[in-house]
Amino acid sequence: MTALFALPGSLLTVIALVMVAAVVALVAWALQLMQAASDRQEFSLMLAGCMVCSAAVGLATVMVLTITSPGRLEAAHGVMVLGSDRDSGISLDAIVLPWDDNPALAQAPSFETR
Repeated sequence: MTALFALPGSLLTVIALVMVAAVVALVAWALQLMQAASDRQEFSLMLAGCMVCSAAVGLATVMVLTITSPGRLEAAHGVMVLGSDRDSGISLDAIVLPWDDNPALAQAPSFETR
């Protein structure tokens, strides 16, 4: 059972601003690491800067996906989804297996040797 909880708009704004500040801080730290790598000619600091920058990109991606998701938009309009009548996923009703048309193929093959 899935549930969406609608949060007040002001709380969502605060959460979004904190996430944006975290992304900006990570990018600033990555730039400092890369500058230090350039000054000291150390490749390991450059790799560390790239890792921090990729973490900032990941956090920004999660933030955008979370804030702009369809469930978030429904929650913003006050629609509460407490459960779903239909199952999510792929329906297997449209798949026709080879032995559905010919019942003789449904029997397990025998591997008897004489």
